[in-house]
Amino acid sequence: MLDPRLFRTDLDFVKQQLNRRSFIFNPESYVELEARRKDVQIKTQELQNERNSRSKAIGNAKAKGEDVQPLLNQVQHLGDELKAAETVLADIQLEMETLMEGIPNILDEAVPEGKSEEFNLELCRWGDVPKFDFEPKDHVDLGTKLKGIDFELGVKIASSRFVVLTGPLARLQRAIIQLMLDMHTDEHGYTETYVPFLANAESLRGTGQLPKFEADLFKASDDPLLYLIPTAEVPVTNRVRDVIVEAKELPLKFVCHSPCFRSEAGAYGRDVRGMIRQHQFEKVELVQIVRPEDSAKAHEELTTHAENILKKLKLPYRKMLLCAGDTGFSSSKTYDLEVWLPGQATYREISSCSNFKDFQARRLQARWRNPETGKPELVHTLNGSGLAAGRTLIAVMENYQDAEGRIRIPDALIPYMGGLEIIESL
Repeated sequence: MLDPRLFRTDLDFVKQQLNRRSFIFNPESYVELEARRKDVQIKTQELQNERNSRSKAIGNAKAKGEDVQPLLNQVQHLGDELKAAETVLADIQLEMETLMEGIPNILDEAVPEGKSEEFNLELCRWGDVPKFDFEPKDHVDLGTKLKGIDFELGVKIASSRFVVLTGPLARLQRAIIQLMLDMHTDEHGYTETYVPFLANAESLRGTGQLPKFEADLFKASDDPLLYLIPTAEVPVTNRVRDVIVEAKELPLKFVCHSPCFRSEAGAYGRDVRGMIRQHQFEKVELVQIVRPEDSAKAHEELTTHAENILKKLKLPYRKMLLCAGDTGFSSSKTYDLEVWLPGQATYREISSCSNFKDFQARRLQARWRNPETGKPELVHTLNGSGLAAGRTLIAVMENYQDAEGRIRIPDALIPYMGGLEIIESL
């Protein structure tokens, strides 16, 4: 959520920044709503002051033995007016809160202009794209031949966009996850955490998934209202909801492996083949909670940590800076890491690393105590995939395939595979 003071002091700046996202914002509606809020709040405060003054007068009259009934009647009348005013004020504040919850974050100055992914800026590439002396297969054909990927069984058990992994390919995904967790904890300094795979509405609202992206969520129950998590970002970041973190504890760095569940609303017809876009997938998530002055540096660091996994697996990738129109709702600045997939002969996203600045923290009331002032201030939050396990599995399969459709195990994963060096079949 944006700082309300921005709207009150520099509405033109807000409008200009939201225009970068092609977000339709009506400043006149906001001004009208804010004026109503001010009027009712002033009236409410005046009624409160008058009631307090009358109550004091009643006390003085009682002390003098005077008849206080006329004064009591006046206070009762004021109480009814005050209650009505407070109800109107609460309704206006709820309307204001709903409006603010639907407004995206202000973009970082470094974010390039553009309305779609076509305008994303490529910053660098790493690794050599493999050259095969045969026509490379995609992960669907490879996995089917190896009898390790079964989409029909996924449909039978659940529905479309679910998959069943079996044997060495299931173990390969587990090995990838273990490698990620080991690197992020042992080399990058993250603390591993295990979290619920269900989240309440307050948690999802805190990180920005609600109310805007409710259609993308799987609701698990109504009483209590719970959703399957779309990413571990939600429960991990909510560790600091309504918390004041002491300065000496920052930065907080967490890594979490979890399944993720997304309905993919509005994504029908996209990536219907294979495991690219599933309703359920595995991910290792990186979350950092930092001082505001450290968030830009932390963003670069977190992204590098995700890149290190790709380098460890020797998977060619490129780093993209997302343009204004492609940056997520809550993010101020996002880097996408895109891995090379020979089966599609293109780069595909495998990690999104974002700096949210104080946008999530304001919703979460996540704060730190500034030792210079002794007062609580909002932290900055960041997260990124480190990496998406299913897509990493796809990348390993396609980049390490041979002419016979076998999969060579990357050197870094052999210890996690019990010494297995090549996958031939189930």
